[in-house]
Formats: sequence, C-alpha cells, structure tokens
Amino acid sequence: MSEIVENGLCIGCGLCRSLAGPGMVEMVMTPEGRERPVARRALDKSTLMRINAVCPGTRIAGPPPEQANNAKLMDTVWGPAERLVLGHADDPTVRFRGSGGGVLTALGQFLLNSGRVKFVLHVAAARSKPMRSERRLSFDAASVLEGAGSRYGPAAPLVDFSEILDRGQPFALIAKPCDVTAVRNLARLDPRVDELMRYALAFVCGGASDLSKSEQVLQRFGLREDELALFRYRGYGNPGLNRIEAKDGRVFEITYRQLWEDEDKWMIQPRCKICPDAIGQVADIAVSDAWLNGGPAVEDEPLNGIIVRTRRGLELFDAAVAAGALALKRETSFAELGELQSHQVRKRRAVWARLKGIEIAGKPVPVVIDLALEDCARQNALADNLAEGRGARDRARRGRLGEPPAVSRDDAGAAMLKEGLL
Repeated sequence: MSEIVENGLCIGCGLCRSLAGPGMVEMVMTPEGRERPVARRALDKSTLMRINAVCPGTRIAGPPPEQANNAKLMDTVWGPAERLVLGHADDPTVRFRGSGGGVLTALGQFLLNSGRVKFVLHVAAARSKPMRSERRLSFDAASVLEGAGSRYGPAAPLVDFSEILDRGQPFALIAKPCDVTAVRNLARLDPRVDELMRYALAFVCGGASDLSKSEQVLQRFGLREDELALFRYRGYGNPGLNRIEAKDGRVFEITYRQLWEDEDKWMIQPRCKICPDAIGQVADIAVSDAWLNGGPAVEDEPLNGIIVRTRRGLELFDAAVAAGALALKRETSFAELGELQSHQVRKRRAVWARLKGIEIAGKPVPVVIDLALEDCARQNALADNLAEGRGARDRARRGRLGEPPAVSRDDAGAAMLKEGLL
C-alpha cells in the first residue's frame, strides 16, 4: 500500500481503509495536503491482495465491451453514451446553489424523493473544518442540497464503504470518476456492490488539488483554518464566488478565475495527471461544466453537460425529466463537449504516452483496460506523443511524479520538533 502512495498512484479515496478493517489503516492529512492511507499494523497477505485488486491506482477499467458495442453513441475520446444533453436542475434554488446547473444535486434529491434509494453517498464540507471535505450520507433532499457545490481538494468518500454495504440498503454514489472506478473494481469481488449501489453518478473531473491550494487562499487574507465558519469554493451562481466567512463575521470573496487563474499552480495530485478516465465512463451518468461563453471569466448561464452513459442511467434521466427534477436546454454532441471541455480531450490523448514514459523510467503504472488510450494517442501528432512521453519519463526519474512516505501533519510536526527544526 505504501508503494502505491510513494509512486504517486494514490488518490485518497479511502477504500483501502474500509477493506482493511477498523484500526488497521488510518487516513491522514499529509504535509503536502493530501489524504493518504497509513497502515497502523501489518496487513495480512489476503488483505493486501484485495486492496491491490480494487485500488484505482493499480487498476483502471473502462465500461464493459458489450456496453460500448451496444451504445447509441460512441466516440474514441468520450467513450459510449446513450444521450448527450445540455440541461440544469428545474428547481431555481438547486440550480443557483449547485455547481454549474445543479444537475447532480437534483438527481440525488430525485432518487431519494422517488424512493429509488434509501440514501446518497457523497462528499460535503466538513462541519468542523469547512475548508475540508468529508463523506456524507444523505437520507433526504434537504441534506443533499446542504452538500451542493464543488468540493476541491482531498476527499475520501469510501472510507467506510464496507460498513455502508453492511447496511443492506439501496443507495446511490455521487463522486469523482476514480472513486466510481474503485467501487466498480470492488464489484468484481463483492456482489453486494451491484445489488445495492443502484446508481453511480460522477462529475467530469479537472483533478483533485492539494489542501495546500486552499490554504494559500487563507494566507491571502491572513486567516487561520480554525477561524473559518464557511469555505465555499463555488456555487450560488455559475461559477459563483469563492466565499470565506470567519467566525467573527468577516467575509472575503475571490472569483473563480482568481482562484484558478494559473494552471501551473493548480496543485493537482500526481494520480490526476495520468488519469485515463476523468470523464466518468464507468458512471451511469457523468455531468460536466458547460460554459457556453468560452469559460468562467464572467457569470454564465447555469448549465451542465449531461452524458448519459448506461441504460440504467437513461431510465433515471428520463424519469427525472418527466418528474420535473431536470430541465433541458437542448441536445449536444461529442464535438461540442470537446469544445467545452478541451482540456479533457488533450488529457485523454496524452495519457498513453505519459504512462509509457513513466514505464520507461522504471516506475509502476496502473493496468488500464477498455479505455482506448492507444486510439486516443493516435489522434496526436507523433511529435506530441514523443514530447508527452519524454516529459513524463524525465519527471518520473526526478521523482516529481511520486510522493514522500505518507505521514500525518501532526506526526511530521512532532518529528521536526524532536529534531529541533521547529
């Protein structure tokens, strides 16, 4: 497990903690600002084999071939789909408070209101530390709305997934594509996943940033994390403001563009840079931002791109529209999605060469299945693939794609005090 972390393949989903059992693995916040697993006791061979089999840092599988072969729509980069639509939550409050057009929030509420599931597993702002995210089980529509809005930075929604399955109740998952990958991997070993997880919904993901990225925002205003009453990354508009409220009543705001203006300073975690499925091909429905005016420079019409991936997802989508939970603007296409999410197209075309470069450097890479990476790479010029491969090789050799051994910030601070460095 430590090798997965140290080679930059961990995304901090928390599933390994759940599989190892109580007290065996702890999720810690590292000095780099990443949630990572640390074994508190030696793990037996069977547990390690199970973790390796499900970890989205070791195995990343696309949709089953039969799904791709029978899909109504198919694209090399974007994968299979049953329908492509631009739309939003019909409820104006959900549309305003949610990210983009609030589609994932509206779907979560509809699933509960219609009785299709007993609860929704998702992440939301931690109640005690609002800059951070925690896994949340929502049993009613109000709780889902409370968790609306994007959560950037580390999040571990699967830390107690085994216990969630032990409930024996139908549920839905709303998460990053890599989290959905982890659960799909587990379904091969545990039949309860397919029995109980009725729907998997994902957002098209730009990458998970380190918590340090958010801490830089606090530094801008001279704030400490323990002073925070609210830390909202976006929402309340499209994209909405990054809003910070201190316990003493002070309020600070910056725009989405100010938060993410320099791509070199996004502080994206290493696993995200080689992600072959940030577009949620293994979800039932994947939802993207859809800024029709070319980007989040100004407030835009609250809208999402909706990629209905599976027949199950299509039945849910149609029912949500019929019930008035979702409203449609118009049909869209893979070509338009590629224009609205051009960085996703670039990444899909680059990942094959990046992985080859890392392999040449002698570092481990995940096994990738049914995601058409070579076909995506063929859409690049040879020179572009060579540049991506060489760049990844050189970064891997210099250690830039790996991570230090996972220790908590508290443990690191104690060690520095012991050495007289603090």
